[in-house]
Amino acid sequence: MGGVELIIIGVAAVAIAAAVGAFTIAFRRAEPDASSLWPKRVERRARQTDRSTPTMEIVVPTEVDEEDQAEPQEAVVEPEPSHVTEALAPITESQVIVEASPEEVGVTRRQFFNRSLAAMSVAWFGIMGIEILAFLWPKISGGFGSDVDAGNAADLIPEMTDAAGLITPAFIPDARAYVVPAPAEVSQDLTDKDLVAGGLMALYQRCVHLGCRVPWCGDSQGFECPCHGSKYNSIGEYFAGPAPRNLDRFAVHVTDAGRLIIQTGTIVETPRAIAQSVSYPQGPSCI
Repeated sequence: MGGVELIIIGVAAVAIAAAVGAFTIAFRRAEPDASSLWPKRVERRARQTDRSTPTMEIVVPTEVDEEDQAEPQEAVVEPEPSHVTEALAPITESQVIVEASPEEVGVTRRQFFNRSLAAMSVAWFGIMGIEILAFLWPKISGGFGSDVDAGNAADLIPEMTDAAGLITPAFIPDARAYVVPAPAEVSQDLTDKDLVAGGLMALYQRCVHLGCRVPWCGDSQGFECPCHGSKYNSIGEYFAGPAPRNLDRFAVHVTDAGRLIIQTGTIVETPRAIAQSVSYPQGPSCI
């Protein structure tokens, strides 16, 4: 997985996490927890009960005659009406709040969203961590970055050359390289760096300008980049375009069993050739 794909995945995951977080915050603000509102409700009912309680004031008129002043009389206590007694002694209501245990309540909506958000965050960071480690961790055996077996060296040259002398490079996917026949005479720089073995050399498929994959053009017998027009001959020597140097190469060697091994762990850069070792173009261009 390339760096651009990792960036796209990371941005998408961050956007999803942000959307979930925003939805959770908005949901909490829109619907507050009912357990935080019961004190206010109880207080309001209590105030309404106090206001609705009737109060009565009993006024007993007294008329005192002159004869009554002479002789004191015993006070007669009259029973109060039943409705007066009820008014003086109102029945008060009491409300008892019993909180449910966590086992009875179960998982609330708030807990569900919080746990979901936490699980998504952990999963996102875990996936990103695995992808970063996979990108940076060197491959011990097999694949790009290690020694790749390109096949039997003695069989590759006949397979790449037709009866007219035109060549078609052998593309090795695991090495991301083109295997091409080397000319009879090559520069000292190529031989000193072990870039030729068994009459073959391996060219990196990436254009040295901006990294586009360079396809092979059978008509012109060279490599032509479709992105910005850089052109190279059949052994990767620079011919035209904005490329600053030749195509990059890999060191190669032939084993005792005759197998061509491409060492993709090290990319070798070479400057533009003063004079081309192979003529180019040999036909119309593909771009």
